[in-house]
Amino acid sequence: MSSTRILILGALLDGPMNGYGVRRRLEVMGIESWTNVAFGSIYHGLGKMADEGLLEVVEAGKGGKVVYGLTELGRAEFHRLLLGAWHELKPIVDPFQVAMTFMDRLEKQEILDALRGRMAQLRMCVETMGHITGVKHAHGAPQHVNENLGLQRAMFQAQLDWVEQAIPRFEADQLP
Repeated sequence: MSSTRILILGALLDGPMNGYGVRRRLEVMGIESWTNVAFGSIYHGLGKMADEGLLEVVEAGKGGKVVYGLTELGRAEFHRLLLGAWHELKPIVDPFQVAMTFMDRLEKQEILDALRGRMAQLRMCVETMGHITGVKHAHGAPQHVNENLGLQRAMFQAQLDWVEQAIPRFEADQLP
C-alpha cells in the first residue's frame, strides 16, 4: 500500500486541483513531519493515477499545468487503501534500528556521544511537537491532523525514554 497514493487521492476529495494545489494541501497537513513522501513524487503519482483511471484531467492549462479530479474508481481506490491502512500493522523502518544492529562495531564513547546527541534531539522534538499540537487548527489544518502530530510526539517520547534508560546500561558496560 502506498501512503503517497492515499495522500494524493485524499487531497483530491476536496475537489480538482493541480499538482501544486495537492502539494499545498498536504503541506497544510504537515506531512513532512510524519511521512517520508517526497513532494516530487506527487507529480509522478498524479500522472500515473490518471493513466490508471483513478484520476481524470479536468483542465489542461498553459505551461503544462494540469488540473486533476477524482473518478469514481479513484474514490473507491482511496476508500480501499484508507481502510486497509487502518487494519494493517507494519513495522516502522527506522535507520536508527538498523544502526543498532551493528552497535558492537563502534567504540563505547562513540555510542555514548551519539546517544546523548540523539537524546537532545528527541527532547527538542517532544517539546516542539507539544507546542504544535497545542495550537488548534494550525495553519488551516483540520483538528484531526493534530492527532498525527500527537502520535509522532508519543513515538519520539518512547524513543527518548529508551535512550534515557540505555545510556546508563552503556556506561555500566551492560551493552553492547
